[in-house]
Amino acid sequence: MATIIKSGLGEFHRNPGRIDPFRLSTDVTRVKKGVEPRNLHFDIRLLGPGEYSSPYHFHRYAEELFSILSGSATLRTWNGLEKVEQGDIIFFESGQTGAHQLHNHTAEPCIYLDVRSFTGQDVCEYPDSGKLLLVPSMEIFKKGSDTGYFDGEENIGEIWRELGM
Repeated sequence: MATIIKSGLGEFHRNPGRIDPFRLSTDVTRVKKGVEPRNLHFDIRLLGPGEYSSPYHFHRYAEELFSILSGSATLRTWNGLEKVEQGDIIFFESGQTGAHQLHNHTAEPCIYLDVRSFTGQDVCEYPDSGKLLLVPSMEIFKKGSDTGYFDGEENIGEIWRELGM
């Protein structure tokens, strides 16, 4: 069955848990109409004046595509800053070179379609803050505490003895 989400009739809600200046809003029309995609995930986003879409990040296992529906913003990528505007389509490959962040440098809202692949799991990396986000568990870790596969496993015999073996 086809579901139509009419342009201009969106009901935007602030994304919960956000802080200034990351006050991105998402259109809840898709959810209200019962559209729950299995493979093609998408949202219509509203980025208010002076706001940032999210911390600068990239996805290790997902691709993402933005289509600017109205307004304009400044896009930050691996290559620097560039203005994007209504009608522009921006593709972000997975990996470090697909890093991205939007900033609405204007006095008008910027509305865009956010389409992303999702295979059930992803790792998002945040180069500015050194964080890693595991999806879907939403666990967040600081990068930089690498360890060996067997570090901390040296006393396995003791653990088994405590278990009665």
